[in-house]
Amino acid sequence: MSKYLAKILGNDQESLRMIAALSSGAKVKISDIKYLASNKVFLLSVERMSKENEQDDKKINSILRWDFISKVKSKNIDQSKQENILQLLSIDYLKNKDDYEITLIFNNNAQIVLSSDTLECRLEDQSNI
Repeated sequence: MSKYLAKILGNDQESLRMIAALSSGAKVKISDIKYLASNKVFLLSVERMSKENEQDDKKINSILRWDFISKVKSKNIDQSKQENILQLLSIDYLKNKDDYEITLIFNNNAQIVLSSDTLECRLEDQSNI
């Protein structure tokens, strides 16, 4: 059994696609979604399945972190229900003039859109479950 924990930096289309693939299907509790506006940091604490090796049933606690975030918008997420769990389906981004729009797509048509002038995301595994 490997004790390897991933740490992947995404700052281009290919690395962001890899982070999206590894975190696809991850479960996110609404209370574990944080935007630290003064630091321009957006954080998601996720429970994801290991896709790096053949142990499909191995769960990992990970942090998805975006830096240089100037604005966050959400759609179809009831923030008063902190115990609700969302499933992350996909991460997409679009270059709009000077800014990036990063869209986190969840089940039940829920979305979070991040605005940033730089594309920088990190997936850091914290522990095996």
